[in-house]
Amino acid sequence: MSEVIFNHLRNVPLFKGLTDDELQSIVDISYTREYIAKSFVFMQGESLDRVFFIHSGKIKIHINDLSGKEQIVSIPQAGEMFPHVGLFLKGTFPAHAEVIKAAKLIVLPIADFELILIKHPELCIKLFKFLSEKIVDLQARLVEQTLHNSFDKIIMLLRRLSKSNGIPLNNNQFKITTHFTNRELANMIGTSRETVNRTINQLRKKEVISMDSEGFFIINIDKLDNKLY
Repeated sequence: MSEVIFNHLRNVPLFKGLTDDELQSIVDISYTREYIAKSFVFMQGESLDRVFFIHSGKIKIHINDLSGKEQIVSIPQAGEMFPHVGLFLKGTFPAHAEVIKAAKLIVLPIADFELILIKHPELCIKLFKFLSEKIVDLQARLVEQTLHNSFDKIIMLLRRLSKSNGIPLNNNQFKITTHFTNRELANMIGTSRETVNRTINQLRKKEVISMDSEGFFIINIDKLDNKLY
């Protein structure tokens, strides 16, 4: 099992550049866990003592407001770490992590990982850069929520997902390699499923987006940007 963890973490951007010995020190404190669909990896408010890397499956990070309405924070890709604040925020998990598709996760205890960070300061620098990118992304989302209408929010969301959950194709097109329901897209930006349905249909008619045989979105970034600007 340690070989599986080693090979997986070797491809995680955060750990690229580490020597085999440095990476092995992280593998030695890690372990895997498997989760079935509709289960929870953790619940908001539980003690925050570990972070996770996705080996396979699909995880949804979300919070619920006082009325019970769901707000999706992110749907991380394979290889990504969550929660992003886990290594520095003491206390409790800030959101729920729900399993959408049966998942295998690599678990990293925070206390043990902090000792490794002390020994390898170059890993701290990479971690700071990684978290800085997340802060910039969150700032951009805040601007979207406060300054733009629902149509613009959906356009910006599709563009963001093309980069975070997509792969480049020809002619400045991106394939979003994660299946998102219209309800999930709506919950990411605080709008209604009907609004997303209507906007997606408009964009498909204009050939801004299409779907492949597996049901994945194909996004034409140039046409998408023209709809926004």
